[in-house]
Amino acid sequence: MTPALDERNRIRAAMERILAGAPERSNGALTVVALATEAGVPRNALTQRHLDLKAEFYDKVRARGETPDSEKRLRQQLLKLKELREDDKAEIARLQTDLEALVRVVHQLTVENRQLRTELATPDTRVRVLPTQPRPTD
Repeated sequence: MTPALDERNRIRAAMERILAGAPERSNGALTVVALATEAGVPRNALTQRHLDLKAEFYDKVRARGETPDSEKRLRQQLLKLKELREDDKAEIARLQTDLEALVRVVHQLTVENRQLRTELATPDTRVRVLPTQPRPTD
């Protein structure tokens, strides 16, 4: 038996054990990693040499009405990313509101600063000399 044929036979046998719920070497997860471990082959045997067996495995998993573990993890990750995106949207909206308020404050302070500088630059004609009171004599 050629090594490739033996490898294919081991992968098919491992596929049947995992799908039957009786794994011998792996944790029985519905993943390519578990299938490769169960078959005693490197993972790249399924991802590079025997793509048809990998596809067949996932087809059988889906035919049973189950979702492969890798797909479940990806779906969970997708949900988490969507939640984070919504959180980011809310944060961006809050920051935009804060930015608008800060721009208004900076504008108001700029106007006030300009007024104060103008007042300092012009002599104040409102300054008056107050009369002094006579000193009491001893």
